[in-house]
Amino acid sequence: MSLSFIICIALLLDFIFGEPKKYHPLVGFGLWANTVEHNLHSKSSSADKQKARGLIALIITISPILIFAAILTQSSPYLNPIILYFCIAPKSLLQHTLAVYRPLVSADLKQARKAISMIVSRETQQMNQQEICKATIETTLENGADAIFSAIFWFVIAGPVGVVFYRLSNTLDAMWGYKNTQYLNFGYAAAKLDDILNWVPSRLTALSYLIFGHSKSAWDCYQKQSPLCESPNAGVVMSTGAGALQIQLGGDAIYHGKIKHKPILGIGRLATFQDIKRANLLVLLCLALWVGLIFMGETLA
Repeated sequence: MSLSFIICIALLLDFIFGEPKKYHPLVGFGLWANTVEHNLHSKSSSADKQKARGLIALIITISPILIFAAILTQSSPYLNPIILYFCIAPKSLLQHTLAVYRPLVSADLKQARKAISMIVSRETQQMNQQEICKATIETTLENGADAIFSAIFWFVIAGPVGVVFYRLSNTLDAMWGYKNTQYLNFGYAAAKLDDILNWVPSRLTALSYLIFGHSKSAWDCYQKQSPLCESPNAGVVMSTGAGALQIQLGGDAIYHGKIKHKPILGIGRLATFQDIKRANLLVLLCLALWVGLIFMGETLA
């Protein structure tokens, strides 16, 4: 099967079934990761020892899954679309953002806060409408890279094992990559690995946002604002995406009871709930572009 055909089948499966709410392989992987963490994470150890334990935990957690995936795909390559399907989540991303959009249309802030709390780690109880809009669009732009484009990139580059490796690494970063006292050192390896694996695809995602949005604003925001962001990859896609949409994102937010000062991203007017749909459309257009380019590349090869 060609790459473009496999990707289209995986996207079709996602369109029909969405992200499984039960029995998703990543749920089992999360339980396995928690078991490994419980046995290796020692808060009383020195910073260097915690980092070493985190690296060992990462290797122990991922290695057996990769070996199993390699054996599985060697014995049955027809499973490749299913494996990719489990590693991407475009429909889930759109569903979660629209779950925020709908109550905003009817000015139901209580329901909107509840919906946004499902997809962001910042505190949402005191968010006003503008803050909810910004957080939703930021999530759309960032997870467009994490949940869609980076996964497709690694599938194209390294096949089913490559995309499984990416998805597991990204999941561990989500679990262990926090910069707090509990995970700052133990999660260091997971966070750095995720940064490395997302470096190229996040910039390709940003380029895609630039193509389908206001290109000059997107480029200016990428150059001036992405270096100000804490994350070397999320900052790239959010600043470029905000510039492409010509809206303002970023700014201070509350995490675990503390205000985190974040740079203003984008340009132009403040984001509104209508921009949530614009951000979703931007991601879908970029997805169509990627599939088309992969198909063209295969045709010309």
